[in-house]
Amino acid sequence: MSREVHLVGGTRPEAVKLAPVAIAMREAGILEPVLLASGQHPAMVTQALAAFGLEPDITLQVERTTGGQAELLTAMIRELDELWSVRTPAAVIVQGDTTTSLAGALAAFWRRIPVVHLEAGLRSGDLESPFPEEGNRRLVAQVAALHLAPTPLAAMNLLDEKIPASDVLITGNTVVDATLAVAGRKLPFENQAVAAARATSTNRLVLVTAHRRESWGEPLDRILAAVRELIARYDDIDVILPSHPNPAVREQVEAALAGVERVTVTDPLPYPDLARLLSEAYLVLTDSGGIQEEAPSFGVPALVLRDVTERVESLHAGCAKLVGSDTALIVSEASLLLDSRERRDAMTAGGNPYGDGLAAQRTARATAALLGLASPPEAMPVTPSAATTGAIA
Repeated sequence: MSREVHLVGGTRPEAVKLAPVAIAMREAGILEPVLLASGQHPAMVTQALAAFGLEPDITLQVERTTGGQAELLTAMIRELDELWSVRTPAAVIVQGDTTTSLAGALAAFWRRIPVVHLEAGLRSGDLESPFPEEGNRRLVAQVAALHLAPTPLAAMNLLDEKIPASDVLITGNTVVDATLAVAGRKLPFENQAVAAARATSTNRLVLVTAHRRESWGEPLDRILAAVRELIARYDDIDVILPSHPNPAVREQVEAALAGVERVTVTDPLPYPDLARLLSEAYLVLTDSGGIQEEAPSFGVPALVLRDVTERVESLHAGCAKLVGSDTALIVSEASLLLDSRERRDAMTAGGNPYGDGLAAQRTARATAALLGLASPPEAMPVTPSAATTGAIA
């Protein structure tokens, strides 16, 4: 029997969350992890894995002309099916809710290869937001053999959808494992603009990210207006804003912040740079799901630049708050935290609801158990706040 497990990732967040799993599997010595870059964003996957001393074992060659989702999904499924027809793994792990996740899950399911869904059970309850991620994660759940939920609420979502309890395990989120490991190394900043901005400054750092498509256009203009107002109001803060690589978005960001002092706009950052910035930040304004999960590990509160989030655990725990793209609301909520260190620290006093740094070990053991090679691991301990239910929008 093959002991190869193919970990399929196509984007930087997937690579970051899969890397600790590959390391845990190698350390356990029961399974043979194979890191498979789907071809969705190959350069970014390679860059992200390098932060962990890893590289893709297989990189698919996916040709794209239209840039559409249908073209990408079709191409990846074809490449995966051809690969798995000659090199069939014992199991396939897909992460989250990307087009790569859906392609990997479907291609494996059609080959009757067990699918392990890492970060399973997230739900916003709205197929339009985030789009198309909400649809992708629901579709993957229909074909997965093992659902690794990051939190009790995610597990409850799966049980509510009639997924058998025996197929669900609460592991925590491997992004917590990843960010703690990388930030703890305190590597020098690779991005020179960030290095220069942080070299001599004693100001408080506000990290801002707005990458989701629903943030582009007018919502992004309102977010950038809030940044300008906060800079004008507080002379002891610096803002670092890694911009989306889309040329139109970058042009919009630079036009809005041109000439604004103490604001550094950068290209997308290497993961070690981002993890270190997050660990040093006073406050983060973000529409990123990953940053919502990572920030509490460093005691950094997050104001979420979205109207709805599937990461509701951070809202229940108090370490994040929805502010959308309303300029006045962003400024008022950020000001409350900038004006009061006590209020800011209180937001994250309960710790990180997304994990304890052991999610990768549980994932490796659970996958081995699915294949009959180990006994199942214990689920992540549940705190009362983590077990809170309900949706927030």
